Amino acid sequence: MIARSEITGLLLAGGRAQRMGGIDKGLVPFQGKPLIEHAIHRLAPQVSGLLINANRNHDIYSHYGYPIVADESQDFAGPLAGYLVGLKACDTPYMVTAPCDSPLFPTDLVTALADRLEKEEANIAYASSQDSEGKIWAQPVFCLMKREVLDSLEQFLADGQRKIDRWFTSQDACTAIFANESAFANANTPEELAQLEKFTN
Repeated sequence: MIARSEITGLLLAGGRAQRMGGIDKGLVPFQGKPLIEHAIHRLAPQVSGLLINANRNHDIYSHYGYPIVADESQDFAGPLAGYLVGLKACDTPYMVTAPCDSPLFPTDLVTALADRLEKEEANIAYASSQDSEGKIWAQPVFCLMKREVLDSLEQFLADGQRKIDRWFTSQDACTAIFANESAFANANTPEELAQLEKFTN
């Protein structure tokens, strides 16, 4: 069994948030607190330590007391760029990722992913949700990976690739299915954030 002490958490707050008007999504208020605080509250108890991937407002994020890692390029290259700098800063055998804009993600996320990773003897385990009609939806920004995939990811990005699913395929990734589809609801727009507020009130 993979111990909590072997896993570092990476919170993804480095996106451009174009559909939010370009604001820093991690600092957008939700239920009276910035989204990043909700993510910290959910993930911190599941891991040995946290990193925050942010590309602006480092002074604000640093107040939370966790190391800040910025993308190596300034073109907002997507989640994989965050994964890369997270893996480089990670000092545990495993790293798990979660975005800052899904404030309701499961409190058993890490244990479920770790269990799946071990059973499948895979390098990466990512979350999937199952809706009320039984359809499975991949949630690739929630994933647990071995630190040793670093070299593969670095080469993948150096080759100009950015698609998560394509990289996952190269790593024989597996998935853990969560029955609660609303757990991964995210806020890409102000309207979606308002809906999430209603959902949780």
